[in-house]
Amino acid sequence: MTKAPYTVTANVIDLPSPPKKRKHKMDDKWSPKVMKFGFTPLPNLLLRAQAKLKIAPDEFNILVQLMLHWWDADDDPHLAKETIALRIGKSARQVQRYITRLEKKGLLTRKPRYLGKKAQTSNAYSLGGLVTKLKLLEPEFAKAAEQVRLKKKKLETA
Repeated sequence: MTKAPYTVTANVIDLPSPPKKRKHKMDDKWSPKVMKFGFTPLPNLLLRAQAKLKIAPDEFNILVQLMLHWWDADDDPHLAKETIALRIGKSARQVQRYITRLEKKGLLTRKPRYLGKKAQTSNAYSLGGLVTKLKLLEPEFAKAAEQVRLKKKKLETA
């Protein structure tokens, strides 16, 4: 005989407590004080495909800094190399080298910007190449995930 999940006392029935709610919210994970500065969404595929895309850790850091400023799909981020350099503890020249490497890999494209006539300001950076490469890799990762799912299912039914 199984035990009832409740206790009967006189005319009162004690109901079991609801299960603890899993904490998925960002504030629950990181704290409201940390989250007041916002967050940057990154596709998990980018994290999983970093090696396949041959993105070195410092290059990845540059991409994340640019993504922090990529709010609208049709408005490329524009961030000064000096700002990136200060944030990641590198020189502006080193940041420029990383950007050049990312550009050679086809992951981003520099777009000069100007304030008035001949007054150049920080470049904009199109991440369209990165997006395209991730789209091309998606079927490969989807197939691998499906194979893992089928393997788990086979083990569960065995």
